[in-house]
Amino acid sequence: MTMNIILVFPKIENGSRMKNILQQNGFTVSAVCTAGAKALQYIDSLSEGIVVCGYRCLDMVYFELYEYLPPGFEMLLVASAEHCGSREYQEIVCLPMPLRIHELIQTLHVMSDEILRRKKRFGRKKERTKEEEEIICAAKALLMEKNHMKEEEAHRYLQKRSMDNGTSLAETAQMIICLIKG
Repeated sequence: MTMNIILVFPKIENGSRMKNILQQNGFTVSAVCTAGAKALQYIDSLSEGIVVCGYRCLDMVYFELYEYLPPGFEMLLVASAEHCGSREYQEIVCLPMPLRIHELIQTLHVMSDEILRRKKRFGRKKERTKEEEEIICAAKALLMEKNHMKEEEAHRYLQKRSMDNGTSLAETAQMIICLIKG
C-alpha cells in the first residue's frame, strides 16, 4: 500500500526537487504545496499520510499546520539543527539540514509502516452518512454566514473543535448549529 505524502515548502522548486527524489525511491507524492491552507485542502480528502515540510510555509509555521492535521497524519519537519532541537511538539519527527537522502527515505519508510500498523490496530475509519455530511455542510454554511469565514476556515474550525472536544466532525457540527441557531 502506498502512503499519501504531502510536501509543503515555501519555494515550489524545493518541493518539486523533493518530489522527484521521493518518486525515484518508490514513494507517491499526493501534492506539492507552498501554503499550509492548500495542503490542508488536500489532506481533507485523505484518510492518512505524512506531511513533509520546512520550518515555514507561505502562510504559517510548521507547528500551526501540525495543529490542524487530522488523526492518521504524521509530520516530518526538515529544518536546521537549531529548529529541530527547539521544536514545539516532540511527536513531530525532524531531520536536520543538510538533508541526507538515505535518511529521508529510511525515515519515511519507518513513518509509513507505523501509520499502517496503527491503522490495522484501530480498524478502518468509519465513513460518514449522507445525513452527517449534510449536517457538516450546514454548520460550515452557518459559520461562513455568521462569522464571515471562508469555507476552508469554517472546515478547519470544525476540525479543530472536533479534535479538542474528542467528538466526531458531525457531532461538533451539530453542536455548532445548536449554539448558533439557539
